[in-house]
Amino acid sequence: MAADALSDVLRTVRLTGATFFDVVARDPWVAEQPTREMVLPKILPGAEHLISYHVVTEGRCFAGIIGEEPVAIDAGEVVVFTRGDPHVVSSSPGMRARPVTQAEIDATTAGPLPFFRNLGGEGPPSVKIVCGFLACDSRPFNPLLDNLPAVIKAGNPRSGDANWLGQFIRLASSESADKRAGGEGVLAKLSELMFIEVVRQYLETLPPEQAGWLAGLRDPFVGKALSLMHGDTARDWTIEELAREAALSRSVLAERFVDLVGMPPMHYLAKWRMQIAAGLLSGGNTNMATIAAQIGYGSEAAFSRAFKKTVGVPPSAWRRRSAAN
Repeated sequence: MAADALSDVLRTVRLTGATFFDVVARDPWVAEQPTREMVLPKILPGAEHLISYHVVTEGRCFAGIIGEEPVAIDAGEVVVFTRGDPHVVSSSPGMRARPVTQAEIDATTAGPLPFFRNLGGEGPPSVKIVCGFLACDSRPFNPLLDNLPAVIKAGNPRSGDANWLGQFIRLASSESADKRAGGEGVLAKLSELMFIEVVRQYLETLPPEQAGWLAGLRDPFVGKALSLMHGDTARDWTIEELAREAALSRSVLAERFVDLVGMPPMHYLAKWRMQIAAGLLSGGNTNMATIAAQIGYGSEAAFSRAFKKTVGVPPSAWRRRSAAN
């Protein structure tokens, strides 16, 4: 059975929304996100990968990775920093804030969610922003993260609530302001949905000549092969079977897959199986033989050899390391 490969990846890498900030700012103002090493242990304990986002609900601001050109973000737009890089959000481009200390992070995140930040001087607000974080697994293989740019801007200020992101922005603003029971959970799920919509919009804007996993999803033949492998990962797939299902010759599918995804189909399948296995190893006490069977290996020994070859450490070492974190 074919599967939605993007949904499968997002589910397997355990995309999770967390901590939110409701920001009201008055010109001139500037805020700087600290390093992921400072942020992750405090707000997303045990997480591997940090994704930051800022949704402008009123006004306008500028946001950019430190040392790079910032982009303007208007009301109705969202900017996502897919690698959690330290970045600046400010009323004007080129501004910098002093480094944030761990004590300030601890104080800011001490109260109930969403955390409130008031920036700038006196007078009426010039911008209102809902900021937040998402977490996901990045190892041993996350084809989505590997193919996203460091910064994505999405949304259409002119459409208001007419599109999905507009609806998200309205709901996120409402939940942050009202602080109703269950609001933390609502914002978490909204942020996950928002990220998926941002990725979908980015996918739709890729130029025809673009290569990568996302371009492979968009291709009708490679996308079919990806969907088939994600739909039945344990099956003993061959390139001939995938080509037949995708209605291409074996050689054409193999070449097209490598051109777009960057590796042969069977190599991709092996890496994806190890991502599933890593999640099972990290998430509980499932025994090795069961994990091996779930991802298509006939024995625990064969699975262990494949895992060490692909990931670099034996499954038992991966489990111990995950438990220690």
